[in-house]
Amino acid sequence: MNSHLLSLIIFLPLAGALLIGTYPRIPAGVVKYAALAFTLSVLALSVILLFRFDRQANGMQFQEIYSWIPALAAYYRLGIDGISLPLVALTSLLSVVAVLMSWKVENRTREFFIWLLVLESSVLGVFCALDLLLFFIFWEVEVVPVYFLISIWGSGDRRHSATKYVLFTLLGSALMLAGIVSLYYSTGSLDMVAIAGSGAAIAQTLLPAVPIFFLLLAGFAVKLPVVPFHSWQPDAYTDAPAAVTVMLAGSLAKMGGYGMIRLCVSIFPEVARRYAPIMLALAVIGIIYGAAIAFRQTNLKRLIAYSSISHMGFVLLGIFALSQTSLVGASLQMVSHGLITALLFCTASIIMDTTGENDIRRLGGLARQMPSTATFFMLAGLGALGLPSTSGFAAEFTTFLGSYSSSEVAGIKVFVLVALLGVLLAAAYVLWTIQRVLFGPVLPVFNDSRDADMRQKTYCGLFVILIFFVGLYPMAVVSIVQNSTAGVIKLLGG
Repeated sequence: MNSHLLSLIIFLPLAGALLIGTYPRIPAGVVKYAALAFTLSVLALSVILLFRFDRQANGMQFQEIYSWIPALAAYYRLGIDGISLPLVALTSLLSVVAVLMSWKVENRTREFFIWLLVLESSVLGVFCALDLLLFFIFWEVEVVPVYFLISIWGSGDRRHSATKYVLFTLLGSALMLAGIVSLYYSTGSLDMVAIAGSGAAIAQTLLPAVPIFFLLLAGFAVKLPVVPFHSWQPDAYTDAPAAVTVMLAGSLAKMGGYGMIRLCVSIFPEVARRYAPIMLALAVIGIIYGAAIAFRQTNLKRLIAYSSISHMGFVLLGIFALSQTSLVGASLQMVSHGLITALLFCTASIIMDTTGENDIRRLGGLARQMPSTATFFMLAGLGALGLPSTSGFAAEFTTFLGSYSSSEVAGIKVFVLVALLGVLLAAAYVLWTIQRVLFGPVLPVFNDSRDADMRQKTYCGLFVILIFFVGLYPMAVVSIVQNSTAGVIKLLGG
């Protein structure tokens, strides 16, 4: 029997965008409360999903299947499993926070919140779609709101950053579309789950399996991002409005990791195993490179952007270590990174808005002038460096443990040991940043700096609670993820 819960989750934000757009004379205050109401409704439905999800069951749940384009055998097919559910919940939470962070937007307020709601709908659609055509449509839709949100409401060289994001994304999407078309002609189906579960070899109708694998991987590698397809990311994260940066880092980057698990590894297990050493090498390069370049940054948001590249390298490591524990670690890392990086960007935004300064060299002593903000920033930093009891530690430990013990890839222990350097570098640049920004001599120029207000303390405090909750009780996420990752390992023959 079809459940309509996922359709409500996906299309409620779009309905809110249409409602706001239909009445152009709505006061800005009403627009903000309307956007908040719609995002809170989606979050509430996501919480219902979490409680109603059967952690012991295998396969997709809450499915909706309707005929869409019979000539192509395309269906409106939705469903979630333990891999996608945490990402749906994370996106719903981050969307609420994005609205609250944008409360002071006064320039073209109605348009801003319309695009923000459209962005939420598209990302949620990616995590719920089980038809390749539907998946690709949702994937492409998110490019439009991100472009306008950065190019109109961003800062710095915002048009260049927005255009660069679009060009990279569209190039990756074009290759991914070629892979989807080839996969369709090779299998005669667009059903992602059925193709993965059939276990049949991909017929060489247009292309053999290996090129299709890499065509699909290209789109996901850009979004994660994987070095060397990452150069759009520091620019976009730096110049985007704070709320959009939270969505980009906290949710959109996870589309890449999710796609790799759902399509590349699940549909092409043998190809994934054969080329895993290449992907692991790229993961290690990303981990070390992102952490090393973070040391050279003087812009606070840019530093966090490069640290994000490093931490998403752990996701790539966990995926292509190809063990169940490493896949659980990769999924846990996506959730943990979403929470920690969102808190880092939230607190960085408060610091920059209040002091009017984003150059780390000109900051210092803020712990006395902005004690609440400083506390939140330190806790986020401790999560980022993987302090025990935080979600960062639980995710990285699980990823390393699962990767080191994997028997699927030759020489995996070497990759893991080199990747451990990224943890040491993260501790170094995080503690160095905390010392430079929050401690040292108190600068009189910031004596009148305003600390976080109650609204900001609320969502920052919520992130802190979740970071430590997942860190102290990782089974809250692992119990959701483990059966679905076991299904992926079964496809690998494990």
